[in-house]
Amino acid sequence: MSNKTYFFLILILGSLTALGPFSIDMYLPGFPAIARDLHTTAAKVSLSLSGFFIGISVGQLLYGPLLDRFGRKKPLFIGLCVYIIASLGCSFTKSIDGLIMWRVVQAIGSCAATVASVAMVRDLFPVKDNAKVFSLLLLVVGVSPMIAPTVGGYVTAAFGWNAVFFILTGMGVAILAATVLWLPDSYKPDKSLSLKPRPILLNFLLVIKEPQFYTYSLTGAIAFAGLFAYVSGSPLVFMEVFHTDEKVYGWIFAFLSVGFIGSSQLNTLLLRRFKSEQVVNVALIAQAAIGMTFLAAALAGLLDLPTTLVFLFFFLCCVGLVFPNAAALSLAPFTKNAGSASALMGALQMGMGTLISIAISLFEVPSVVPMVTAMAGSAVLALLVLVAGRRFIAEQVDVNHEADTGVLH
Repeated sequence: MSNKTYFFLILILGSLTALGPFSIDMYLPGFPAIARDLHTTAAKVSLSLSGFFIGISVGQLLYGPLLDRFGRKKPLFIGLCVYIIASLGCSFTKSIDGLIMWRVVQAIGSCAATVASVAMVRDLFPVKDNAKVFSLLLLVVGVSPMIAPTVGGYVTAAFGWNAVFFILTGMGVAILAATVLWLPDSYKPDKSLSLKPRPILLNFLLVIKEPQFYTYSLTGAIAFAGLFAYVSGSPLVFMEVFHTDEKVYGWIFAFLSVGFIGSSQLNTLLLRRFKSEQVVNVALIAQAAIGMTFLAAALAGLLDLPTTLVFLFFFLCCVGLVFPNAAALSLAPFTKNAGSASALMGALQMGMGTLISIAISLFEVPSVVPMVTAMAGSAVLALLVLVAGRRFIAEQVDVNHEADTGVLH
């Protein structure tokens, strides 16, 4: 594969992966405006974010089998068309219930892009390069939280929040055109796979029973939930606790994204000297330590805006190291079931994000504590899952070794 082809594939796959984050981040500065226009509260508006996470969680389980059965491109095209229609629906809605409904549909469309891009990394690149490719994808994806809230803040201030969804519609159209014209077919459809519920569930069960998958996918999902806690809680924390406006919030979001992006790119350098397992372990220990210190400061009333930004920056740095390595380790055992495996991994991530975002939306009193509690709890729990799961991986390796050598007990 030439360097030009490699770069072009990363750019297209990164654009597909970035569609979901753009859809999440770009309208965040508009929460107060949406609440005013739709005669509701900012906490109720945050349920539209929870609805998006629910849609992605369900949708990824739907697209996983479809991507394995029909190949990567046909389900991807259908999902992008659904996304475009739903984005227009969000633009014209007149009620908060309508916005929540359209956001669920929009998410179902966008997650086709997410699942397909992850599965195609496994299709197009060698297993040993997967962690590096995921880190490069995060570089493209990382542009979204830097640009999306900032642009969203200015667009909302100048044209209203509805205009944000018109922009997302245009993005969907552009990405659909790029995939039709330039994205290669990376996987031959497997017509032997049944789309009946029982075979699909059995296929998912085969994936789940792999110790390396459930250990690293669950670890990554729980650790990544700390990022969702930040995304869900940040509009309330920055605009109502620290009283920033939409534009300043967008710039703060962009600044904090530098930590997530920078660490994900540092990962490519670390992998030259260390294994993915080592990077995940150290990053999770650091994430848990930062989270617990952050929580202690919040409960003691020691947090002001600068201190909060410092804690968030380093916490997100840790997430940027955990995610690409956990994703690569989760998918490494699979070839034939890569679509189903990536779908399950994504559903776990979004499922955790949904639970955390709903929990945070229940706290309508302006406070930094709910967000920080969720972030610290996710980091500690992820570390515990990793420690426990590695025992099962070691046991599986021993069983496989004994089977290969004919050793019996």
